[in-house]
Amino acid sequence: MQQLVDQQPGLRLLTALDGTLGVELARAHLPVVILMDINLPGISGIDAMQILRADPLTAHIPIIAVSASASSADIDAGLKAGFFSYVTKPIRIDRFMESLNAALAFSQTSAGRVTERS
Repeated sequence: MQQLVDQQPGLRLLTALDGTLGVELARAHLPVVILMDINLPGISGIDAMQILRADPLTAHIPIIAVSASASSADIDAGLKAGFFSYVTKPIRIDRFMESLNAALAFSQTSAGRVTERS
């Protein structure tokens, strides 16, 4: 994942070991995009996403689900839950980069504001 994100100039990948820490990092750093594994220790990726969606500081941030759960039912459930997009493992680089670029473009135009990449 680090190598793929490194292909985007100006982006930096922050990682968390569990969903609770991921929520804390998102609130502290307000990233332009969040990559969220569905199966995290502690709270699930879906629960973490719902916490971020309920917080006015982070509600606008596009969240890409990244999961080994690749059935069409899993993907549909993730998208209905509110993920911006859903990328399955093993990662298909072209699909991941399309999702990342779409999320970055959305973040740039979200709510009529331009966001800064860090």
